Amino acid sequence: MKIAAYKVGEWSYVGRVDVERSVIEPLDVSSTDAERGILCIIERMLAGPKLPPLGQPVPLADVRLRAPIPRPARNLFCVGKNYREHAREFVKSGYDTSAGAGTIPDHPIVFSKLPQTVIANGDPILIDRTVSQNIDYEAELAVIIGKGGRNIAKSRAMDHIWGYTIVNDVTARDLQNRHKQWLIGKSQDTFCPMGPWAVTADELDLGDTKVMSEINGEVRQNGNTADLIFDVPTLIATISNGITLIPGDVIATAHRPVSASATTRRSFSSRGIPFASRFPASVCSKTRSKQLLRERANHRADGSRGRRGRHRRHPRSRARRLV
Repeated sequence: MKIAAYKVGEWSYVGRVDVERSVIEPLDVSSTDAERGILCIIERMLAGPKLPPLGQPVPLADVRLRAPIPRPARNLFCVGKNYREHAREFVKSGYDTSAGAGTIPDHPIVFSKLPQTVIANGDPILIDRTVSQNIDYEAELAVIIGKGGRNIAKSRAMDHIWGYTIVNDVTARDLQNRHKQWLIGKSQDTFCPMGPWAVTADELDLGDTKVMSEINGEVRQNGNTADLIFDVPTLIATISNGITLIPGDVIATAHRPVSASATTRRSFSSRGIPFASRFPASVCSKTRSKQLLRERANHRADGSRGRRGRHRRHPRSRARRLV
């Protein structure tokens, strides 16, 4: 099941996405709950599997998608160097300032991004050249926690997952190198496009989910979750070791390195580039720059839906089916 947060005019809604029909069915939640995105649905599903009543379907083209979780309750958990090839690539890049620099990590490397980094499908990414000259992109599978917990055993970790979404882990590499840690370079305003929607845990096979990104139609990343150094249960067990996870927590699982032919032209150019990241049969995203200092993050998916009421086409958001 795919759940999206979206707007029609100035009104916020949450709905269930029907990919085949390219519509979204609004869920009967209060306007206050709808502002929180899918968090209100996660909480309801913890109390019971039944969704709120559905309204009349609305064409996806008539809604403006928001990030599934527009403002997380706290920092997003992120994992670095979680593909062997990425770990080796990162060492060669000169930006590896982690404690395990130059090695395949023995334990997960965990950092965070501030909640204010999260933006919606179609929202612009701010590329401020007075702050950074080296902005990087990373398409990543993100885990959304359902049932909270502390000291969660690896064997029980999957029981705590509500679902998944896609994030673009945008990074100011020069800031990351300058400060010898990752928070500032990772947490610039708008540096975490998310969505276009979230899928429940039954939608993906974590043992075989492809993660891709493209620039101008050229594949830059082409990985599979089967290649993760630390799988998702290990990440949940590690992060919850002494830290209580709460419903709606987001864990970004890292990314695969760019292709060898693309390594030297990896960063966003000042003229802008079309960026697309994909998960088959779930979600993909597209990012296009608008001006010298702004990049437009257009996330796409294989289906999404909208909400009832007066509807207005939003040219920056477009959902399509992946084939």
